[in-house]
Amino acid sequence: MRAMLRAVFPVEQSNAAVKDGSLGKTFEATIARLKPEATYFSAHDGKRSATFIFDLNDPSDIPSIVEPLFLELNASVELVPVMNLEELRTGLEKASKNR
Repeated sequence: MRAMLRAVFPVEQSNAAVKDGSLGKTFEATIARLKPEATYFSAHDGKRSATFIFDLNDPSDIPSIVEPLFLELNASVELVPVMNLEELRTGLEKASKNR
């Protein structure tokens, strides 16, 4: 299942992580673990954030994905299923048949 993970990092902890080099290392490790189809970095509510679009193979993978972000960067995490346009079209077609 395609999923979107948004992690938002408190300013003080992420400032310290930038200074000691651990922010980039945590991002690189997360990218290596997720193998995302897309990754974006931005500001969210005035804090650093990262958004990853990836394939969540099994819900039991969630702790191994999010715990490093919690433990290493004190991140707030949002994880939701998402779909692309083709998947939406397929879903809407299925929904119309179930009416």
